[in-house]
Amino acid sequence: MATTSTGERSAEPRGFRTVRRLAHACAEAVAARLEPGVTEREAARTRREWLRGRGVNPVRDRLKAHRELILREVRERRPLREIHQDVDRPMVRQGYADRHRAHPFGVIAHRVHRVRRHRWSPQLFGFRTQSLEGLAADAPHGHREGRSPLWSPHRLSDHPPRPGLRAVEPHLGSRVTGAEFEEILVVTDSRDPGQSAFRLDDDLPHTRRWAEEK
Repeated sequence: MATTSTGERSAEPRGFRTVRRLAHACAEAVAARLEPGVTEREAARTRREWLRGRGVNPVRDRLKAHRELILREVRERRPLREIHQDVDRPMVRQGYADRHRAHPFGVIAHRVHRVRRHRWSPQLFGFRTQSLEGLAADAPHGHREGRSPLWSPHRLSDHPPRPGLRAVEPHLGSRVTGAEFEEILVVTDSRDPGQSAFRLDDDLPHTRRWAEEK
């Protein structure tokens, strides 16, 4: 049976106490700046700025860095498995968990396919079977060509990105919170780095929020 040392038991409450005091100090500092006409969004921005000034970064800020890392390394034609690991490592160092590992095969992204419409589509492992048709159809071709329709941390994804559309959805979290985004990444065979991979749409709810917070 695993045991916990006295030092570890006493250190954990101290850590929570420090975070709780920081949260109270932040709330008091923001409250002192409130005046008639200040919106909830403006108050939230003030809170984020106060926390950043003391070295505390919201989970969402971490995702912005991962977003840029993924696009950069896809353009460099790094193996999908390696990119997945490069996303995971800083998450762990920062004290977060890579929640996308809970997805089937631990995927961080998957190919986007057209699916046929069905009047009735049962579910399998939480996914509608029609959404799995493209995956099942692509898997044999991928196996022969040495590629996978999945973007996983396993050997089957140990190859560079291939042309097509990918739904990219890194997900990080802690005991009490989590954050993720999903974007469509377009991968081409162009030799121009800017055209070899790009986001299908950059005007998205989370990118607009990030722009507003600058």
